[in-house]
Amino acid sequence: MAKTKVLLVEDDSFLREIIYKRLTKEGFDVVQAEDGEKALIEVSQGEFDIVLLDIILPNINGFEVLEKIKNNEDEKIKNTPVIMLSNLGQEIDIEKALAMGASNYLVKAHFTTDEIIGKIKQELEK
Repeated sequence: MAKTKVLLVEDDSFLREIIYKRLTKEGFDVVQAEDGEKALIEVSQGEFDIVLLDIILPNINGFEVLEKIKNNEDEKIKNTPVIMLSNLGQEIDIEKALAMGASNYLVKAHFTTDEIIGKIKQELEK
């Protein structure tokens, strides 16, 4: 069975490394992107099972990346589940992301890496 391929988009290198280590330990195949531009390049090149996407990113923010994924002509890319992972915990940001097609929204401060893994598994079971 092929490993689940995760695109982790996070500009905070410390946090990205913690999540990366935890996901790989769990058996996921993880590709990292530190900004929105790199995320879009990765999305266009690889078939990901799920995307973990920060909102506050250099160059292109997470909302723009989400929009480009969800409006992609390639059905496989368009239908990739995207979990927003952000420190923006305002209801308006959460509602905006979900309305744009994010499958879930996690406020970083409220979730441990184990809980993030649980949410990824939930999404993949859908």
